[in-house]
Amino acid sequence: MIGDGMELTYDEMKQIPVFSSLKEAVSFVCGTDTIIEKKQPVHGGDANDAYKLFLSNGSILFLKANTLANADFFRAEAEGIAAIRSTGKVRVPIIYARGKDSGFSFLLMEYIDSGKLQPDFWEKLGVNLASMHSAATAQYLSTGKYGFYSNNYIGAGNQKNTPKNNWIEFFSECRLRPQFEQAEEYFDSAIIKAVDKLLNNLDRFLFEPKRPSLLHGDLWSGNFMSDEMGMPVLIDPAVYVGCNEADIAMTELFGGFARRFYDAYFDVMNMVPGYEERRDLYNLYHLTNHLNLFGSSYLPEVMRIIRWYT
Repeated sequence: MIGDGMELTYDEMKQIPVFSSLKEAVSFVCGTDTIIEKKQPVHGGDANDAYKLFLSNGSILFLKANTLANADFFRAEAEGIAAIRSTGKVRVPIIYARGKDSGFSFLLMEYIDSGKLQPDFWEKLGVNLASMHSAATAQYLSTGKYGFYSNNYIGAGNQKNTPKNNWIEFFSECRLRPQFEQAEEYFDSAIIKAVDKLLNNLDRFLFEPKRPSLLHGDLWSGNFMSDEMGMPVLIDPAVYVGCNEADIAMTELFGGFARRFYDAYFDVMNMVPGYEERRDLYNLYHLTNHLNLFGSSYLPEVMRIIRWYT
């Protein structure tokens, strides 16, 4: 099996081999005589089919599969995992290969067996994320300070990452505005007017960070796990370079993480006064994305936040 690649640069890490069959990918990763002996479904995710692959050489790999039309999801996931991995600050699965087979696309990656959380799990997750947020970011963009070198996805929704030099401009033009435009069918004239007012006055609420951070981008409780040793692993990213508060805000969107996570994180990263007043504005992006993906049950909360800030 190929190595973990930690000695490689990000540009090298993101060049994931692409194959025209799963058999070819397995042969590349584990040797030409290696075959899949057993494919066991793994439950838990809803966007992809997932399998634990038992191979003839004794290895175990993890396989994600989707339709051929959704193959680009795996390109984006592989590039995002590579970006986080290149910081060397937090564990992510090793991505080995991706490609298309007869009727499906796939992503072949390291299988990580989930273990019981260690007593200091939350502190480790907080410190690791803060270290990732402190890492240099220039390698993830061809120009500008915020964004990413390619567009990707937030869940099943498109995520625009056009580089900008200004964080507030990026959050307006690449996060809120595309979601608002897609959601216009749900908005009456009063909300549309409020949306315009909000986009024109974001500088009243947000600030320009002292330094940009590489973000996971979709950091809720379903997108981390504990490894065999009970230590943190990040999965399923929607990466981009932005303000670290955007990641922290999402951790609080669907129930929140343990208090010890936040204490450990902010022992490393200084909390800028007023974060609690900005939190809902960051999460408006995710809630509007959920409105666009899943329907009107998210509309009342989206409208509440828009009205609060206008």
